[in-house]
Amino acid sequence: MPAPRDKLPTDKQIRGRLAEDTALAYLQQHGLQLVQRNFLCKGGELDLIMRDGSGLVFVEVRQRSSASFGGALASITPAKQRRMVLAAQMFLQRQQKLPACRFDAVAIEGTRIDWLKNILDM
Repeated sequence: MPAPRDKLPTDKQIRGRLAEDTALAYLQQHGLQLVQRNFLCKGGELDLIMRDGSGLVFVEVRQRSSASFGGALASITPAKQRRMVLAAQMFLQRQQKLPACRFDAVAIEGTRIDWLKNILDM
């Protein structure tokens, strides 16, 4: 019986990874440090977890080719926001000391990058 082959990533997954790479480089250029990438838990996920000084920043990365249909930020629905908060709560349960936290978004539309800080309250 042949060994199962790993699935190749889809075009969408490749584009998503490249968008996260772009966002990560952008945030690092602005002084943030990577804590963890693609934190997954039951019911939620976080694209990037960054350190900004002594605080943590949970970052959602969204990419769209254009601003049509509301653009990248419009795709962060209330349901997605709930999943982000749930994932952040799960991540924070593993911390010995609770740091200051915020939720940011990096929206990539074409070649434009917008970094929006504190997009929702926890």
